[in-house]
Parts: sequence; C-alpha cells; structure tokens
Amino acid sequence: MPQAFALARRFFDDVISSPVNIFLLGLICYFSYKLIKKDSRKPAVGKKSKSEDDLPNMPKRDFTLEQLKEYDGIKSNGRILIGVLGKVFDVSRAKDFYGPGGPYSVFAGRDASRALGTFSVEKSQFKDEYDDLADLRPSQMDSIKEWEMQFLEKYPLVGNLLKPGEEPKIYEEESSDEKKQL
Repeated sequence: MPQAFALARRFFDDVISSPVNIFLLGLICYFSYKLIKKDSRKPAVGKKSKSEDDLPNMPKRDFTLEQLKEYDGIKSNGRILIGVLGKVFDVSRAKDFYGPGGPYSVFAGRDASRALGTFSVEKSQFKDEYDDLADLRPSQMDSIKEWEMQFLEKYPLVGNLLKPGEEPKIYEEESSDEKKQL
C-alpha cells in the first residue's frame, strides 16, 4: 500500500510541477464536463418533444399578416411560424427560442424581417401592416437575406406572406424537394 501511495504522490507532483500540465488537465476536465452535460440533455429514447410528436407537417399555403399572428405558439396548439422577406417558416421545433418565454418569442407569428435586419427584438420593430422595408439601409437588407438563408437551411418553408391586395395561391401537395424551393 505505501508503494501505491508513493506512486500516486509522484504522479500528482509531476502533474502540478508544470503550468502546461495544469493547463492540459484543466482542458481535460472542461471537455469531460461538456461531454457529460451534453449527454444528459438528450431526451430519453423514444421520447419526443410536443412539437416533434404532435404537430404534423404543415401543408403549403399563403398567409396574411393577420393569419400569421395565429401561429405564435399559444393560439395554434404549439405551432410557431415566422415570416422573413415574404417567406413563412415553421420554427416549431425551436420552441425554446421562439415559443412563449423564449428569447425570440416576439418573432412568433410575425414578419420578423425588420427586427432581423436591425438586430433588435424590441416590439417597436414589428408592424401590424405590410412592411416594404424601403427605409432600411443596404447593409440591413443584406443582413435579412443572410437570415433568410439560415432559415431556409434550418426550418421548413410552409408558404409565403401576402402583400396587401395579393391573392393566395392554391398549392397542390408537393414532394419535399419542390417544397424547399417554394
């Protein structure tokens, strides 16, 4: 037993004798913690969140601003839609961000284009009527287009946002490849 203690003591002395070793030990501890923490966040096998389990794929359709407001995560049985540059995305699977109480819940059921372009989540950035964004700077418009690309990569595109006086289109059921291109 004394020999095992002496070996452990020697190992400990070697580790703390160099700042590089201390740094490496810290990195090992940090990444081990991250791995353990990441695994503990995974849902139990076979369990899905409400948005994954209960909400079927939404058929493609066009929305007025008034219709879009219904999809705020509360009135629509958990369905959350967001408009960006005339396109409507189903962000229900990201309810922790866009759902009630989430950091971006003000986007839910609204055209978020102006807010995304100005990097603001203030309610003053949302209008109750159609917003042509004509007063935004080119850099802000570029920012909105970048957001639109991110939304296209992450979330299902479920329709278009109608301008005043514009009639909705009637969509037939499409394949998933056609739906992405809407």
